[in-house]
Amino acid sequence: MLRELKKSPKVVGVKQLRKADGRDEVRAIFLAGDADPAITAPIASLAADRSVPVIWVPTMKELGQACGIAVGASAAGLLAAK
Repeated sequence: MLRELKKSPKVVGVKQLRKADGRDEVRAIFLAGDADPAITAPIASLAADRSVPVIWVPTMKELGQACGIAVGASAAGLLAAK
């Protein structure tokens, strides 16, 4: 699934993820296992409420690399095709 994150339209970061989710554009959410639970728990809860699958990635560094950025990321989302 991380390969798909590299190639597909995505949002990276908590703020961008929340905005896209509010517009019902997110089809999968990726969360870093080593990110602050105060950040990831509300997003995981929101995903459960909307029945959006959550994929846990071991580290922020790994998630950032999968998103094609040079820094770690605590959250990212795959965007639904329009």
